Amino acid sequence: MTNTPIAPLVFTADELDLLGQTADALSAYMGKPVLAEVMDARETGFEWVIFAVPLDVGEDANDLVTVQIGGQGARLLGSKGGMEILDGDVYACEYLWAIQLTDLDGLRFIKLDQTGDEIAWAETLQEVLPFAMEDDEIISAEDDEDEDEDGDEGEGSDGAPARDVPGSHGPAA
Repeated sequence: MTNTPIAPLVFTADELDLLGQTADALSAYMGKPVLAEVMDARETGFEWVIFAVPLDVGEDANDLVTVQIGGQGARLLGSKGGMEILDGDVYACEYLWAIQLTDLDGLRFIKLDQTGDEIAWAETLQEVLPFAMEDDEIISAEDDEDEDEDGDEGEGSDGAPARDVPGSHGPAA
């Protein structure tokens, strides 16, 4: 019998992409940056990701659960809420929630709330995210963006210029 160490549980590339997209969607929804940082599996045997909002300078954090996000070699996902974060930068943040990987039978993800309590368990990542994000929806949204970039703005569905409708006040913006 050999003593081979158990491989740590790590997020797949697709899961990391989806977590980054979730941070970006939360940033847009909340109107402020949401940072998502992946924590290394070396200490715990599993990776986990934490979602948090950077505190404003001088913000009273007495009633908030706070964490530090960033630091040397931090693995931040998504667009970082539009923030320019340099390697080594550390931010005091309000902790929103976290998702950890698990090897429990029939499960892969556990969601934790601000108190550290487990609040959701799932086999798929989509089941514990705040937005229903499917790959088909992401592809469709990207296709829609491509159409806008083709310069067809202001054209009707037949490619002809949009026309005024009687009784309207000009073409729709």
